Amino acid sequence: MLLKKSAIDAMPGENKTHFLNANAQRLNKSLGDATGMKSMGIHLITVEPGRDSTEHHFHHFEEEAIYVLSGTGVVTVGEEQFDIGAGDFIGCPIDHVPHSMQATGSEPLQCLVVGNRLNADVSDYPRQAKRLYRYPSGWDLVDTADVTNVK
Repeated sequence: MLLKKSAIDAMPGENKTHFLNANAQRLNKSLGDATGMKSMGIHLITVEPGRDSTEHHFHHFEEEAIYVLSGTGVVTVGEEQFDIGAGDFIGCPIDHVPHSMQATGSEPLQCLVVGNRLNADVSDYPRQAKRLYRYPSGWDLVDTADVTNVK
């Protein structure tokens, strides 16, 4: 399905604040949802200067890709920081390396974010010592210290 630029511009979007990071605030326009996509999430996000895009995290089963459209920011991959700007690409494979972004400069950071949309996923938030189990019937958030791995 075609979504014209004029329709994207007219979309109100959804203001989102991450449940583990009050500074992680973004305007989210779900282009995938607007075109009926089910297995991929495709979002146009806008992050105001000084705000984070999300809490520092990684997914166990879903991959993410981020293409910077405009603005400037800093991406943290693991504990390394890199300046980012228009035309930069960030790939987040399933490799247990946490990532997050913060908008810098005077203009909003605008990115196209694409990711798998599986029925279930597990995400770790290492700075919060939390693990999120997400599945169709709900989410469970646990302290990573309480997770027991059995093999």
